[in-house]
Order: sequence, then C-alpha cells, then structure tokens
Amino acid sequence: MQIMQTRRRFLAGAAAASAAGLIGTSTPAWAEPPPETTSVRLPRYIGGAYCWAGLYLAGEMLRAEGFTDVRYVQGDKKVDHSAWIANGETDFSVNYVPIHLASIDAGVPIRVLTGLHSGCLELIANDSVKRISDLRGKRVGVFTLDSPQYVLVSLMAAYVGLDPVNDIEWVIEEHNFAEGFVEGKYDAVLGQPPRTQELRSRKVGHTILNSTTDPPWSQHFCCMISATADYVDRHPVATKRVLRAILKGADLCASDPPFVAQQMVDRGFVPSYDYALQTLHDIRYDRWRDYDAEASMRFYALRMHETGMVKSSPQEIIATGTDWRFLDQLKRELKT
Repeated sequence: MQIMQTRRRFLAGAAAASAAGLIGTSTPAWAEPPPETTSVRLPRYIGGAYCWAGLYLAGEMLRAEGFTDVRYVQGDKKVDHSAWIANGETDFSVNYVPIHLASIDAGVPIRVLTGLHSGCLELIANDSVKRISDLRGKRVGVFTLDSPQYVLVSLMAAYVGLDPVNDIEWVIEEHNFAEGFVEGKYDAVLGQPPRTQELRSRKVGHTILNSTTDPPWSQHFCCMISATADYVDRHPVATKRVLRAILKGADLCASDPPFVAQQMVDRGFVPSYDYALQTLHDIRYDRWRDYDAEASMRFYALRMHETGMVKSSPQEIIATGTDWRFLDQLKRELKT
C-alpha cells in the first residue's frame, strides 16, 4: 500500500485534494456535495484506548474534508463509552461489537456503519487455567456485571459449553483492574492495550485466547464504528466524510505504524510510544475492506441471543441499528 502524502505534509494539514487521496484512490471530496454540517464530536479516552488509533488519526483529515469544528470528547470514565453516545455527548463511537448490539437492543438510536479492526483482546490467566473450559469454578475479574469484560468473557465461555452465570465466579474490581490479577484476586482477566502489554512485560500470566489470532473471534471485527441515528439521517454527506477519514486513518495504521504511534503520543491521545507501536503491530487494521461487517454483527447477535443477553433477533438488530451504504461506497472508492 502506497502512502501518497508525506508525513510533513500530513502534519501541516495538507490541502483538501491531497488529503482526500492520502491512501489509495478515491472519489475526490470536491466532487461530492459539501457536508451538511462542519462539526463533529468524536470520543477520546485519555491515557488509554490505544486501539482507537484509526479514529484518532481522522481529525487532521476531517479538516481537509471540510470540517471546521472537530472535537474529541472525553466522557465520564466511570461508565462505558456506549453511554457517551447514548447521552448525546458524542456523534460517533467506537466499541466492541457486543456493546453496540446491547445498545441497539435497548433502543439506543445508533447506527453501526463499519468495522474498524479485528483483534485487540487477550484473555489472560494464571497457571491453573490452560484453556477457556478450565474457567469452570474459577474467578474472573470484571469491572461490573454489565461491563464489556463480563459480556465478552461470558460469550467466550458459553461458546465452549460453560454456563457463565453458574460455572464462573465473577469478581468485581472497579479500580486497579490489572493489578488485581497480579495480586491473585482472580484467576483470569480479559485485557486490551495497554494492560495486556503491561502484564506481559511483568511476565504475569499467560494468554489463553487472543482475538487477533484465535478463531472464531479472529474471523470477525473486534471493534466497530457507530454514529447517532440523528447525525446519520440529518447529515449523510458529513457522515460519509467522517467515515472516509476514519478508514483512511485505519489504512495509515496498517501501512505506517511507527508514524501513527508517534502521532498518537504527540497529540496527547496516549502516553506510551512503545505500547502504541506494539498495539499497531498486533491489531489488524487492514481488514475493514475484507471482513463482512454484517456477518460480524450477526455472529455476536446470535451468541448474545442464545445467552439471553439481548431479546431482539439478529435480523431485527441489523435492520434497526446498521447502515452499510457508506461502507459499500467507500470500499469502491478507497482502492488498495
């Protein structure tokens, strides 16, 4: 994949024409109608969310897409960021597929628009646990019993025949999450960057599932992009432009990890260059064109419906909470 814009020009905020062709070839932004709004609010998570790199890189390119008011919003860190978009604090969100599904099932007016990347999760355990089936009777640490960690580990456990409610002892640890595992408060924990790198550097625990490499989880998107239904309906041109900038950011993550890692640190999104670089090398940002976004939604929706986590059928959720038209257009426009 060829980068058609130099790093210096990227940093300087290049002209719209060159930014529109940052990666691959695309329909020029000037050939489209102007965006209905020039404002957009994107989420940020200060000190973490290393796997949001594609979203973080979009800001500079959005200005070239005609946006004059690009804000990265930090919501309440005490709640999952699905609450930020539900409360109207952000226009777009990036989250695990099951969390989007739970929001849609609960009636939150969002539309999932595309997958961002596959893989960013590792289920790490102590020596008493060699595989997921060994979690029977074991302690698993989670923030809360409705947290993404609980949902995802429950789905992984149910997939191999365990009863997540009765076979696993869930330990609530709202603070010092990774440290609780180090201290032996629980036998396993689901982590994401940078917590997984921190545990690995300390030689604590071992990975029993890696969503980047272990099927079926590696065969689906890990995180997907959503927007409020109101923003999509009122601003379809702006929505497409935002999505194009994010996906160009994903392409840049795949093609030049060192540059992206430095940008994430320089712009204050994450503190560690080394952890950012390792995350970019580990996560598959090159799969947004190849993986079937709807298939990922259906896979997780089936698992959640089977475990009683959602009441709606997979087809109902997909019909209500997705919009693939922008992704279909961008797959044609953004050629590798």
